[in-house]
Amino acid sequence: MLSDIKRIETFPPSTRANILKSLVCLAKYLRIYLEFKNKLKEHGIKWKTNNSGLSVFLKLFNNNNSDVLEWYKTATSKLSDSEALYLKFVLLSGLRAREAQNSFNLIIKLANENRLKEYYNEKLTTLEHFRYKEFLRNTKNTYITIIPKKLALEIANSKPVYYSSINKHLRMNKLNLRIKELRSYYASYMARHGLIREEVDLLQGRVPKSIFVRHYLTIDFKQLAKRTLKALRQLQQTL
Repeated sequence: MLSDIKRIETFPPSTRANILKSLVCLAKYLRIYLEFKNKLKEHGIKWKTNNSGLSVFLKLFNNNNSDVLEWYKTATSKLSDSEALYLKFVLLSGLRAREAQNSFNLIIKLANENRLKEYYNEKLTTLEHFRYKEFLRNTKNTYITIIPKKLALEIANSKPVYYSSINKHLRMNKLNLRIKELRSYYASYMARHGLIREEVDLLQGRVPKSIFVRHYLTIDFKQLAKRTLKALRQLQQTL
């Protein structure tokens, strides 16, 4: 295909981009990338991207998670107490589903060992994920989560949960898996109730690389905890 560039156009647009990416890697490995790039230009073959701006707008316009709280109420009524508490934890923490499972079970483990204070900072009402390697990846790390002490203690006195089991139980009750939408709802709600975008990003594991964040933004974590808890109390009232 490197020698017969026109063959690329025989593939549908949905797969053409991946084929081009693969050929670019191969061309670089063979040290003929500039030649390959020129051939693409000569034949008028261009990278085509989807209209992501439109798709984002349509998602906002259609408000796809507008009924997620109704789903949440139905789902929690069908699950065990610990699994229902897990969904509540996802909603009030904004964590990713697997992160929430790991955090939920770590709270229980440390509480049983009388070591919960090593993870939950009562002064800042904050789970300090950054102290545990299972939360640290190459990208998209969530370093802290602010939750009420009452919720942390409820989890400490519950049983471990597993995402796969929750998924299975929801499907047995003919309910779609919408846990990711709870995280999305959290982000939108917090941004409307006292937190700025950069603070929401921080709490959800999206530390921006902007100059503003890296050099100028300062955060008073006590005040952030206070405003977050206030918003969470309002969110809980809607449940």
